[in-house]
Amino acid sequence: MIKNFIDKLLGKAPAGSAKTKKKPSFGRRAEVPASVHGIDPNLVDRRAAEVVHTLKQAGFEAYIVGGAVRDLLLGLRPKDFDVATNATPEQVKQLFRRAFIIGRRFRIVHVVFGRGREHEVIEVSTFRAYLDSAAAEQVSGNEKSSRQALAGVQHAVDASGRVLRDNVWGSQEEDAARRDFTINAMYYDPETQIVVDYHKGIQDAQKKLLRMIGDPATRYREDPVRIVRAVRFAAKLSALGFTLAPQTAAPLAASLPLLADVPPSRMFDEMLKLLQTGHAIASVEQLRKLGLARGIYPLLDMVVERADTPFVRAALLDTDRRVAEGKSVVASFLLACVLWDDVRAAWQQRLHTQHPLPALHEAIDEVFERRIGDVSGRGKLAADMREIWVMQPRFEKRTGNTPFGLVEQPRFRAGFDFLRLRADVGEVEEALAEWWQDFQNADDERRADLIAQAREEQKGQEKSRKRPTKPRRAALPPSEDGTPPTAEPAPSTAADAVADEAADADQPPKKRRRRRRKPAAQGTGAEAGGDASNHADAGTDAGANAAGRNAESGAAPNAVPDSH
Repeated sequence: MIKNFIDKLLGKAPAGSAKTKKKPSFGRRAEVPASVHGIDPNLVDRRAAEVVHTLKQAGFEAYIVGGAVRDLLLGLRPKDFDVATNATPEQVKQLFRRAFIIGRRFRIVHVVFGRGREHEVIEVSTFRAYLDSAAAEQVSGNEKSSRQALAGVQHAVDASGRVLRDNVWGSQEEDAARRDFTINAMYYDPETQIVVDYHKGIQDAQKKLLRMIGDPATRYREDPVRIVRAVRFAAKLSALGFTLAPQTAAPLAASLPLLADVPPSRMFDEMLKLLQTGHAIASVEQLRKLGLARGIYPLLDMVVERADTPFVRAALLDTDRRVAEGKSVVASFLLACVLWDDVRAAWQQRLHTQHPLPALHEAIDEVFERRIGDVSGRGKLAADMREIWVMQPRFEKRTGNTPFGLVEQPRFRAGFDFLRLRADVGEVEEALAEWWQDFQNADDERRADLIAQAREEQKGQEKSRKRPTKPRRAALPPSEDGTPPTAEPAPSTAADAVADEAADADQPPKKRRRRRRKPAAQGTGAEAGGDASNHADAGTDAGANAAGRNAESGAAPNAVPDSH
């Protein structure tokens, strides 16, 4: 009793009281055989099974882990395979010929199979220890502003409790408690076909429930990106009937301010995972349903806001379709669709005072600064988006050499897909997209016919655009050879002007020819003398005529003629 009184004076919690911190629960290990979980071994990637076999042959524990086990339980073929082991990153690297240690916050190993576009990466991580954030070293700032303070630190958190370093290795049960959702905390051994489950993940999978391990608010504070992951898993599995558990969904909206401390480059990557994994439309619906339509990331807020407009919705549906068909998708195309309205509006504002092509480039620069900001990889991303946008007015010009040069552009296919979407929503004529579809797949003879057809259509459009009262133009003087002068029609739209400027840039400069005067005949004797006086008079007349011509043209009398 006296001890409890002294502890109370000193601010210590008495033993057995509610203030005593409980030891975290690591769950109970359950080994589920193949007859119960029903995973099809044929769905397991042979390279992932090879990594597991190599690690076990070296005396380590190794399992396929995470979302791959979840998909296998649901009868789906996983897109990516991750492996967890008790070997350290250095030990894993020594066992494989092409293995690379990456990451500072969490050190993992990428084991690479194959080369080029057909290569496959198996991500191998070491079991991590369950550590209390209160015992971690606390630093101010984030990963970028606290690099010196984080040097050599194994476990560190920032002022809000977000984990900045976590490279302390532990056991499998601790590693399972560190994972986010119960259905992502299962371990599958492809050799024994046993699933190790600590947190009733198989039961939650059968109930189609997404449940966070531990206290959800604390887990979101440890890593705020788990907010976005919760939305992504809910969107991905919504078609299968999965829903977020009420306790998991409740703190999401209140935890949004935690995302302000996450580096923009990481948030940009998480946004792309939401929109480019085949569930873009479902992700937008989940964000609205959970009250997260605004506040995660500015560019993502714009996608959600414009998701119901015809053009952006067509782009999101097209992205989901390509992923479902196993085709590649790039961030530049989707973002170019989302920001197209901004580019067009800024372009139209500048057309009153600038030439069309410089105005378009300046409008693109403004949109980049206002909407994208400074994110990792913006240089390549911006270059691809700019190329897609600048191609659009060039599609309007289908005569001359422009079509041949355009189809040879590296980003032509992306630019054409962009044009196709514009045609699908009625922004441009369907016939224009059909013409380019035929031109890119045609042979030389068919391409010549298509250009001739486009030329005839252009002449018909010019005739239909003639005004009823057309002012008479002053007659131009005939050329030196007597042929009547011809004048090129002015571009009718800003798009035509941009196309003409781009086409002229592709053409080589024309050479100018100079006329040479015939040499005067030389005479002898009195005939030469007589000719000399005549030449003197002719020279005087020629000089006077030349001075007159120079005065009319605005050139100096002694100006050196231009030479090319």
